[in-house]
Amino acid sequence: MTEYAVDRLVFGPDDVDLARSPLAGRIEAETYVLGAFNPGLTRLPNGNLLMMVRVAEALRDTVVDGHARAIRWEHGHYAIDAWPEAEVRFEDPRIFRISDECWRVLALTSISWLLPVELSADGLEVIAVHYDRAIAPSEPYQCYGVEDPRISRVGDRWLMTTCSVSPERLSTTLYSSTDAMDWTLEGIVLDHQNKDMLIFEGLVGGKYWAQTRPLGDVWFAYPPGAEYRPGPSINLASSPDALHWKPHEMPGLRPHAFTASTARMGGGAPPVLTRDGWLTLWHGVAPKGEVGVYRTYWSILDTDEPWRPVRSDHAALIEPNPVLTAALEERMYLHDVVFTTGIADGGDHYVVASGEADLACRITHIPKSVFGL
Repeated sequence: MTEYAVDRLVFGPDDVDLARSPLAGRIEAETYVLGAFNPGLTRLPNGNLLMMVRVAEALRDTVVDGHARAIRWEHGHYAIDAWPEAEVRFEDPRIFRISDECWRVLALTSISWLLPVELSADGLEVIAVHYDRAIAPSEPYQCYGVEDPRISRVGDRWLMTTCSVSPERLSTTLYSSTDAMDWTLEGIVLDHQNKDMLIFEGLVGGKYWAQTRPLGDVWFAYPPGAEYRPGPSINLASSPDALHWKPHEMPGLRPHAFTASTARMGGGAPPVLTRDGWLTLWHGVAPKGEVGVYRTYWSILDTDEPWRPVRSDHAALIEPNPVLTAALEERMYLHDVVFTTGIADGGDHYVVASGEADLACRITHIPKSVFGL
């Protein structure tokens, strides 16, 4: 495993004050922080860094009186739904499956909201936690939570994509800001199960560009001996205004046939422009158990034709690190997962933010020389 001089957890579930949660006093049940993880990252006008942390707030007692329970936002308040325990099957502490449905229908044991955490310029010290600017569900398409923010600065404004969850759709929603602290919800920009939308930090040919990752149950085969394997890959889309997106015809990054380490892949941190092209950090998932092993990889894409990779490294850039979570072992419900979600320029290095084990926020300083920059 590659070791870096600076690589540590900086914020975790014990750092969240639930007395200041958007749910505080609005739900008649005890809750706890299942995870504080997968943070979006950007540099503020004052030079500090901002992590937008996904807080998964879960019911302390998931099963009560023989019923499995889930939290849901509805018309400005929070409700608890209950299903007979005999009609559900728990897949892990986060999810249970409604077993009498024809399709794979899930319910969540937690609801996610976003917490702005201001860090020092190097990302290693918490300066302030801005509970007054937390982002909670506010529309029906967010009734099961707002998840996994990714922040990009394009010109003089910040754009933040999030995953919004409801029974009708698993959609990508957009927030915008002029200071990265006060955010306006712009609405749905990508529809059902198109996850990991990352907006490039700059225009390409006068347009906004983004990486996307559509999901599905069916994939069509490449011919025998092909360089790539079928499955989830990183696609591209462009937009005149960051609201209306058109998929690009050329494929983006695809899983390679010769390695199972990236058999499934998706976007990580928003692409940033370097002298050699767009640096993109992405995740690859190797098969193992129910979840797999999540690692971070990197590629540089052509400046003007971002569907064309300039160079990549098939060795993992960041790997799960059980040493970092040793003190939290009793709270662990996942292992072998690091999920990179943010990047900021730190001079001779990049400050990279990741979610570790769907539990806590990890900051890693990666020298630019690693990417040949």
